Amino acid sequence: MAGQQNVDVAIVGAGFAGMYMLHKTRQLGLKAQVFEAGSGVGGTWYWNRYPGARCDVESLEYSYSFDEELQQEWSWSERYSAQPEILTYANHVADRFQLRDDIQFDTRVEAAAWDEATSRWQVTVNNAGTIERCSPRFLVMATGCLSSPNTPRFEGAEDFSGEIYHTGEWPHEGVDFTGKKVAVIGTGSSAVQSIPVIADQASHMTVFQRTANYSIPAHNSAMDTELEARTKATYAEFRDLNRQENGALGSRFGRNDESALAYTEEERRAQFEKRWTLGGFAFMRSFGDLLINDEANETARSFVQDKIAEVVNDPATAALLAPKQVIGCKRLCLDTNYFETFNLDHVDLVDVNANPIERFTENGLLAGSTEFDVDAIVLATGFDAMTGTLLKIDIEGVDGLKLQEKWEAGPRTYLGLSVPEFPNMFMITGPGSPSVLTNMIMAIEQHVDWITECLGYISQNGHTSIRTTTDAEEAWVDHVNAVADQTLMPTCNSWYLGANIPGKQRVFMPLIGFPPYVEKCNEVAANDYEGFVLA
Repeated sequence: MAGQQNVDVAIVGAGFAGMYMLHKTRQLGLKAQVFEAGSGVGGTWYWNRYPGARCDVESLEYSYSFDEELQQEWSWSERYSAQPEILTYANHVADRFQLRDDIQFDTRVEAAAWDEATSRWQVTVNNAGTIERCSPRFLVMATGCLSSPNTPRFEGAEDFSGEIYHTGEWPHEGVDFTGKKVAVIGTGSSAVQSIPVIADQASHMTVFQRTANYSIPAHNSAMDTELEARTKATYAEFRDLNRQENGALGSRFGRNDESALAYTEEERRAQFEKRWTLGGFAFMRSFGDLLINDEANETARSFVQDKIAEVVNDPATAALLAPKQVIGCKRLCLDTNYFETFNLDHVDLVDVNANPIERFTENGLLAGSTEFDVDAIVLATGFDAMTGTLLKIDIEGVDGLKLQEKWEAGPRTYLGLSVPEFPNMFMITGPGSPSVLTNMIMAIEQHVDWITECLGYISQNGHTSIRTTTDAEEAWVDHVNAVADQTLMPTCNSWYLGANIPGKQRVFMPLIGFPPYVEKCNEVAANDYEGFVLA
């Protein structure tokens, strides 16, 4: 067992959040150590290497804004970047700012316990089988919102003679499905991206769907060099405009704040068609009340359902692929030829509501009393979002309280940054912050900047610890719920609510509304960290 390693800040995770946090703590003159379970940087883009993996935020927006030279020197090849290019970018950033010197790879944080006597954390890590400890003043959880794969337990999985893959834990060497019969379980974002690519290789594909998802064409293309040049010429202004948007993205497409119901049917469809042609999340900006008025929302979902019916040749398949829930209550998917894939003769769709998956067998799986012979099974079953990775670590706060116990009825935080019984611990894009409802890199930068300023304030004023008050936490949880309840977003079983995880308490975890959130964080800091107690 290695000896004690005292650092100022321990950072868990070397994705975009952990890398930027390391960069900022260095600028403060603090000694930081990053612990990363993987063998390289990149976080979700290190692990998610499934076929077709691609960001659903445009490349010129899904990138760091903190360094102007970095913004100017890097060029993206596509409108929406694929996983390999994003991972190359992450490695470029790590090398450019010499971040690897303070990142310990292949190291999983197993436990962290608050020591009241020393006002420090005692962190236990597993470094390739060797247990090590460090004692930082501050603990920053940069563990990501979508980093803990949800792998359902299927009876008979051990009997299956073929290979089983999860999109969130894809083999780094890739998988060749040429000539193979493949089953894909799930139709969320990773499935929408991977199904068309796998179908190009497989001799036969069977997709098992529980809930149909809304998907908008991405209309991906090679990077528009003129657009790139215009953006780079005014990058600071472009970023500021995006930060004024609810999702911290998409300002160049504008938004229509009027009600969908104020338009005639013909006018509405023309507006939807325009946004459909643009592609991407711009579709949900067709009208201002799509997520707050069910009648308005119905006009959008009806339009998309009609589009699916136009694309998919078989009426029965089209009906299965047409979602019934509110559009936008689940994360919207962006696709390239997803619905078109179901026109291929070798692709079948199975509704698991009518034909539940009973078990895996030696040669495939049994669903609805029918055995499907396959060579490989792909689990596109998503993640234990926002809290999964945090709760896998044995985090112990004041008086021995475990985070698992604290969050037994659902996550409770102040600003999505802090939990009362866990002093000197910060979460980047934690539950209770806009996080997954935004361009994540903008949300990450805002959180890291705020945490860094807070650490500077603590050091300058001679404080040893900072903790949230219970009153501030309770008021914030009420606020997050109140905002969500004003919308249609909690109306369906989404991973925003944790509904994809059996037994997980259903709580709407992210906060809706990026600009007001940033204003609140700035106000808290300006008022000498109102809602916190500094010792």
